[in-house]
Amino acid sequence: MATRKTTTEEAVDIELSQSRATYHLLGTTPLIQNRMSEKARHEILLPRGKLNAAQRATNLKHEPLVEFRAAAHTIRIQGGPTLLGVPSPAFKAAMGTAALDLPGTMKTKIARLTFVEGYMVNIYGIPELLMSVVRMADMNHTPDIRSRPIIARWACEVTVRYMEPQMNGQMVSRLLAAAGMSIGVGDWRNSKGSGNFGLWDIVRGDNPEWLELIKTGGRDAQEAAMANPTCYDDETAELLSWYDTELDKRRLKGVT
Repeated sequence: MATRKTTTEEAVDIELSQSRATYHLLGTTPLIQNRMSEKARHEILLPRGKLNAAQRATNLKHEPLVEFRAAAHTIRIQGGPTLLGVPSPAFKAAMGTAALDLPGTMKTKIARLTFVEGYMVNIYGIPELLMSVVRMADMNHTPDIRSRPIIARWACEVTVRYMEPQMNGQMVSRLLAAAGMSIGVGDWRNSKGSGNFGLWDIVRGDNPEWLELIKTGGRDAQEAAMANPTCYDDETAELLSWYDTELDKRRLKGVT
């Protein structure tokens, strides 16, 4: 006759605690922002339907400066240190992706045991206008022009909370450094494959370049740059010049 074997499990008390570490990040490649515009979100919420030929003729497909400003991640706190920011989960996601390439860490573990403070991370640096050719997500990968803010030189301060003893400060520092070398944040980042934007180094708080960006790349300078942007490269300057000239011609003809 079979007998039932019973076992007892003893409760193990594990002392848990939460620690935090603050890091100074200095961009090593430009940061591109690409927030979904209000217009696009409104179209998702309440689609207007297809335009007829007359409506298409009188509606501009692109307005570079409007799209440039709409693509920026702005921090809507008056008097804050910066106008521009990056959603804090982007840095956490970068650390999780970096964990895939490092021994002894797992992406799911990072997601559970780490937390980047704040809804948005303040980004210091002067934004410029970038107009570049992109491929749409349709079947034919139709080419299009996208206008976005790009910050050639940028810096930020990130505070990470982590659970101990499962994580420690050395592990967090290693992950954040690896994410800055191979993953990045923002659009066309390194982890996307073809791009290499949004990468960073961890530096000391007294790093001269980091301190300069904190001093010169704050809210006032960013608001001025968003109001009157300069072109990031020659291709952008050429496209914008052609657009302005052609738009004036069409307006004289009454096309737009």
